[in-house]
Amino acid sequence: MTPIIIFIPAILSAPFFPAIILKVKAFFGGKKGPPLLIQYYTLAKLFKKGSVYSTSTTYIFKLGPMVSLSAALTALMFLPISGAAPLFSFKGDVLFVLYLLGLGRFFTIAAALDTASPFEGMGAAREAYFPIICEATTFMIFILFYRLTGELTLASFFYGNHPLELWRVAGAPLAFVVTAFFIVLLTENARVPVDDPATHLELTMIHEVMVLDHSGPDFGFIEMGSFCKLFFYAAIVSRLVFPFDLGHPAMNLAAFSLIMLLIYAAVGVIESVMARYRMDRVPKFVLTSFALAFVATIITLEFVK
Repeated sequence: MTPIIIFIPAILSAPFFPAIILKVKAFFGGKKGPPLLIQYYTLAKLFKKGSVYSTSTTYIFKLGPMVSLSAALTALMFLPISGAAPLFSFKGDVLFVLYLLGLGRFFTIAAALDTASPFEGMGAAREAYFPIICEATTFMIFILFYRLTGELTLASFFYGNHPLELWRVAGAPLAFVVTAFFIVLLTENARVPVDDPATHLELTMIHEVMVLDHSGPDFGFIEMGSFCKLFFYAAIVSRLVFPFDLGHPAMNLAAFSLIMLLIYAAVGVIESVMARYRMDRVPKFVLTSFALAFVATIITLEFVK
């Protein structure tokens, strides 16, 4: 199965999976919840509208949503989705993808600051602070993978049976890596307990407060970019949770979809049973991911020697 046949359905399904989170939260609340295609309806509604721009904004404000979406889409091109070969791969593409995601974050922050709004500036400061720890965690994990495989490409980590080989070499400490990456998923995508995407209280928001002034297609680009970014991190976690190659692309895709559903459902459960942390406790929670990744790296490298 060619990579493009996997990539296009993955992009099209990215808005579907977040509806699973909404369904799980509705279940815990004793409600029916929105339809599973709610995100598609929302995107269609946003793209039909027009955008409104403040007189204080410049071209940076318009550029932010497009760059953030483009960065997320490009990052997915280097990821072996469901264990299939990625669209693109080259030596060192791990660093390229990480800095690409950082570029998308930078332009989102720059667009928020361009509004001259103190609320959006507050959210931008938080967005610039917390992901720094996530980047340290991600680099630590990929350093571990590099020491185990000798390669620095996403394909060498997540293509075919390579995740299973990571488990064989690293052993139980890789469970710490899975937990650390799941914490990174929650933080990078502004989910509970780091942030609450359903809140409308600006004083407690991180991501949502940065996009208050975006509307119409611009906000649609931001939403689609966030869906693709969440899909990117969930796909990595799914390959670590289920590292097996079933021998047939269709079976691998079915297993991948099932694990993705479970991961999104787990996010929904967390958002249903936990409250978001106070802002001063968020760094401690995110630092837990780095501690887990660091311990896993030290233990694994000690035994690998």
